[in-house]
Amino acid sequence: MAEDFLVKWFNEPEEQDYPAAHSYLSLIYTEETVNTQIDKLKAAPLVQYMAKDLFRASGLSLLGVSNSHVENDQQKIKNGSELSPLLLVRDTVNGKVIIADGYHRLCAVYSFSEDAVIPCKIV
Repeated sequence: MAEDFLVKWFNEPEEQDYPAAHSYLSLIYTEETVNTQIDKLKAAPLVQYMAKDLFRASGLSLLGVSNSHVENDQQKIKNGSELSPLLLVRDTVNGKVIIADGYHRLCAVYSFSEDAVIPCKIV
């Protein structure tokens, strides 16, 4: 396991996270559904989940440390910079959680501790 670092988080997602989530979700849902989900995400409260639970619920694989986006986020953690909370959408039809924004941040945090608690907005 990697060396322990305290992960610092912003109190709210950064404004650019919502367009990124919109872009990703538009590959899956209609424009109307995406706009509704983004509005709900903006209004949702922050909640916290463990990194390992987010991976299990999403069904996604952990990106390798050679991924440049993961490396950038790992460096931010080492430097004590704050990360933006994740944006999540429940896919109740398939029984999964969609990581609308924050997949690379999740992978970076997980590389330090699978038990790390991660702030998220989920709808």
